[in-house]
Amino acid sequence: MLNRRNLLATAATGMAGALAAPHVARAQAMPKITIGMSGWTGFAPLTLAEQAGLFKAAGVEVETKFVPQRERNLALAAGALNCVVTTVDTMILWGSTMPLVQVLVLDKSKGGDGIAVRPTIGGWSDMKGKTFAVDGAGTTPYFVLAYMLRENGLSIKDVQTATLAPQPAAQAFVAGQFDGCSTYEPYLSSIRGISATQGRILATTTDYPCVVDTLAFTPDFVAKNEGAVRAVIKGWYDALAMIKAEPEKSFEIMGKRVNQSGEAFKASAAFIEWQDAAMNKAYVGGDLQAFMGKALEVQKEAAVVRTAPDLAKLLDTRFVA
Repeated sequence: MLNRRNLLATAATGMAGALAAPHVARAQAMPKITIGMSGWTGFAPLTLAEQAGLFKAAGVEVETKFVPQRERNLALAAGALNCVVTTVDTMILWGSTMPLVQVLVLDKSKGGDGIAVRPTIGGWSDMKGKTFAVDGAGTTPYFVLAYMLRENGLSIKDVQTATLAPQPAAQAFVAGQFDGCSTYEPYLSSIRGISATQGRILATTTDYPCVVDTLAFTPDFVAKNEGAVRAVIKGWYDALAMIKAEPEKSFEIMGKRVNQSGEAFKASAAFIEWQDAAMNKAYVGGDLQAFMGKALEVQKEAAVVRTAPDLAKLLDTRFVA
C-alpha cells in the first residue's frame, strides 16, 4: 500500500498534493486525545495503537498516560484528560458525580479476578462472619466480592473486611492470614500455587463475569468531536488486528510499557478477553445494559453509590452498534 502511494505521488505530484491537503486539514482539526489509564493488561492495546502509529493512521493524535484510578475522573473533570478507561462499576461511581459517557468496551476479565478461601469454607453460605482481605470500597476487588456474594444470596455486610491492596491481600492470604481474600492477576496466581490444605480459589470472573472495562469521554466532548471519537475506536480495533497478525511484536511493545517481557505479557493476557467490533456490537445489544443495572444495585447495596446516575446517559452505543 505504501509503495502504491509512493508511485502515485511520483506520477502525479500536483494531484497528490491537492488531494492530501484536505486530509491534512481534517487531521489537524481533530483535537489531541489524552487517555488516562493504568498498566492493566486489558488496556494495553491502547499503548500498542499509540506506539505503533495506529491512532495516527486513523487520523488522530493520542497520548496515553498512567494515572491512578482514584485520580482519573478528577483529571477528566479538570480538563487534564479528555478520555478515561476503567471498569463499568467504577464508571457508574464516577457517573454519579459528573457527566460521563462510555463509547467502547475494551475488555472482559476471564479469570483474572477472583476470591480465595480457606479449606474450612466449603461454599458461599460458610462465608458469613468470616474476614476477607480486600481493597477499599469503590475498588474493583471490593466490587467483585460484593457482586459474587450477592449472586449467591449474601451481602458484603455478611462478611468482615480488612482493607489491603490487591498484592498485599494475596500475600497475606498465602502467609496464612484471614479467612479469604479478593484480588486479581498477577497476584491471584500466587494463590493458585498453594496446597489444598492452605486454601483454594472459590470463584473467578470465569464463573461470574463481572469485570468489564470501558472507554469514556464527557458528553460535551463527544458532541463536539464525533470524528475524533470514531478515530480512537478505529485505532483500538486496528490494534487488536495487529495483535492477531503480529502477536510477538505486539506483545513485546505492550509488555515493555509495563516492564514485562513479551512472553510474560502474553501469559497475563490469557486472563482477559479484548473486545473487537463484533463483540462490542453483540454486547451493547442489551447484555451490557443489564450488567450495568445489576452493577448499580451492587454498588448501592454496598453504599458505594448513594446517588444513582442515569444509566441510559452513561452509555452511547451508536459508535459500536
